[in-house]
Amino acid sequence: QVQLVESGGGSVQAGESLRLSCKFSGRRFTSYVMGWFRQAPGKEREFVAGISWDGDKVSYADSVEGRFTISRDNAENTVYLQMNSLTPGDTAVYLCAADSRRRTTILSQELRYDSWGQGTQVTVSS
Repeated sequence: QVQLVESGGGSVQAGESLRLSCKFSGRRFTSYVMGWFRQAPGKEREFVAGISWDGDKVSYADSVEGRFTISRDNAENTVYLQMNSLTPGDTAVYLCAADSRRRTTILSQELRYDSWGQGTQVTVSS
């Protein structure tokens, strides 16, 4: 059974940065595409970024392209999300997700991911 634990959220001012971490356990980390999603109050959960098993392929939502960077450390079973130039529009709960059926193809639909963390709150004030 996969367990995902996010950390690194917090409250920042617009323009500042945060780095989120997601620790994976329970299965072989390199068998999974990993993704980050976010959900703001009253809004649907949305894809933020995804990364293939080896880190060679990444995908971003248009809204974060150029500001956010996803990476993974397979030796540490951890996936990261570096978030720069944050805006109030980035305020949300950020969730880590694992796709057990794919290693290289990154999908943006949440139903494709079968394991989820509890999330970490990111609040950006203007």
